[in-house]
Amino acid sequence: MTFPELHHPEAAGDDDPVVLLHGGNVANWMWEPQLAALRHRVVVTPHLPGFGDRTSEPWPGLGGAADDIVDRVRELTGRDRFHVVGLSLGGVVALHLAARHPDAATSVLVSGVPLLPVTGLPRLAVRLHLRLWDKPWFWKAQAAAFRLPADSRGPYVEHGLSVRKETARRMLDDVHTGRVPEGLSAYAGPMLLVAGDREPATVRRSLAAAATVVPRATTRFAPGMHHVWNVEDPDLFDAMIRAWLEGRVEPRLRE
Repeated sequence: MTFPELHHPEAAGDDDPVVLLHGGNVANWMWEPQLAALRHRVVVTPHLPGFGDRTSEPWPGLGGAADDIVDRVRELTGRDRFHVVGLSLGGVVALHLAARHPDAATSVLVSGVPLLPVTGLPRLAVRLHLRLWDKPWFWKAQAAAFRLPADSRGPYVEHGLSVRKETARRMLDDVHTGRVPEGLSAYAGPMLLVAGDREPATVRRSLAAAATVVPRATTRFAPGMHHVWNVEDPDLFDAMIRAWLEGRVEPRLRE
């Protein structure tokens, strides 16, 4: 499924672009439900290295992915600063971006970010996932488990089968190590850290870990939401982004 990286606004403006960073095992098309809500801004939905149109490229590590995104956004937009929104893997990359390129990130909003080590049954599940990486039925089961809409399941399965197993292994090893990026405490811009109420415990507990390092950050929970909640409740997710770009926190999120 081909999906553009650069989305122009309905009318020209001076607002900083919004960069949406996709999760692991998906590509930039996961953000299609959010584009209408952001139609008044320049929006960039880049492919992370190793995913989407870049599956032939090796995974460069979280820091390398953050560096890559900064270069790509500047190439596409000609702008040095932008708002960053990330979900899951995209959220982890967004935090590394803020730590490594603080002057580039106007603000940061992330959801579903594991910042503590993933251990026990979840880690065993990842090993099983890698063993079944080339099995279409497994990807179909994953799509159902994530509660993806029917029209998103085909692209999800197709893309998952296109990602190299070694890319996934390296990416998951990086993410599941679970740590707050070095240097993040120096980021002085606005930051919102969100987790769904029904996310894995590691993700929910990670909010407190991040807030300890970045006490200026705002933390919230999305009521009743699972991990991929930009498609589970796109209206709430869109409202959260719009409010954040206006300097507010969506009131339906709970502390």
